[in-house]
Amino acid sequence: MSVPAHSVCTAIRDDIVAGVHERGGRLTEELLARRYGVSRVPVREALRTLEAEGFVVTRRHAGACVAEPTEQEAADLLEVRTLLEPLAAARAAQRRTDAHLKVLRGLVRLGQERSRGGLGEDLRSLGGWFHETLAQASGSPGLSALLTQLRHKIAWMYVVESPAAPVESWSEHAAILDAVARRDPERARALTAAHAERATAAHRLRPALRAGRVRDSQHAVNTVSLRN
Repeated sequence: MSVPAHSVCTAIRDDIVAGVHERGGRLTEELLARRYGVSRVPVREALRTLEAEGFVVTRRHAGACVAEPTEQEAADLLEVRTLLEPLAAARAAQRRTDAHLKVLRGLVRLGQERSRGGLGEDLRSLGGWFHETLAQASGSPGLSALLTQLRHKIAWMYVVESPAAPVESWSEHAAILDAVARRDPERARALTAAHAERATAAHRLRPALRAGRVRDSQHAVNTVSLRN
């Protein structure tokens, strides 16, 4: 059965984010094709996409390798996100549909219930889905795709600590939702900007970036099964 390149791309990206393919490690088409049970053609296409996204670099005499971002590059990503998420929220306030509101309300309800009950295991995922849906509600596919890519790269470079006050965090989500529901773009923008600034403080660089590993290191690719 033919596996589309975007599925292979998702699998390789997820494994890079999870640390299965280490920073600086070589990504050979043959080994990746064997690992994911596909031909080399979708692997080649996936590597081109991942290089455009910044997860992969091509090096002379080594070929495709996992990128090794610097601390400055990581910091830039957080700054870009704090600029784009408020824009997405403002557009969502203007363009959201009833279907978007239904999903956002369900996520906020779950987040508030679990934060009040001390059930914090899924709060990070719920928060991610909330912001993903908010970006989709912006009606800007390019902006939504860019924010999704940013979230993947930030998850790759940072460990995110659980909010010190999860109830307060979900109150902020609820306030953003209220502004979007009321079609108030400026309030949605301001609330999301403040929320993004506070959320940035919970991000801690992963050890590999803090250690300042050299860019020309090479590691073997580890075995993993296809996901998603």
